[in-house]
Amino acid sequence: MEKVIYEEKNGLWYELQGDYYIPCLKLPEEEQLPIGVWGQRHLRYIKQNRKVLYLNLLTNGKLNGYLADIDKQAEDMFLRLVKQMAESEGVTEQFKADNQMEWVARMNNIRSRAMEIVNYEYIFQ
Repeated sequence: MEKVIYEEKNGLWYELQGDYYIPCLKLPEEEQLPIGVWGQRHLRYIKQNRKVLYLNLLTNGKLNGYLADIDKQAEDMFLRLVKQMAESEGVTEQFKADNQMEWVARMNNIRSRAMEIVNYEYIFQ
């Protein structure tokens, strides 16, 4: 028996595995874009909680692009929120120079709130 055969009827290659011929399938090629922390968090969420969406994106070859897009949008929103909150609460560079410990405490609080908003809007949607 041949190890690999081609069937013209359906245009697929088959490989011999034990006594059976199994189709040689592979996922479509996808451009690999860098994925940051927000994209990784969303990936973990859809793998655990939205398996159909995850498998559809994976098998269509669109997972990496989708995650890169989510990551960019989430990062942009996070930076914009931190900047807006800091300005509205008067947390400036002058405040940083005058009272460093209070500046750190307020910025940590602002970043935590911004992270919660981004998580709600983009990551766990």
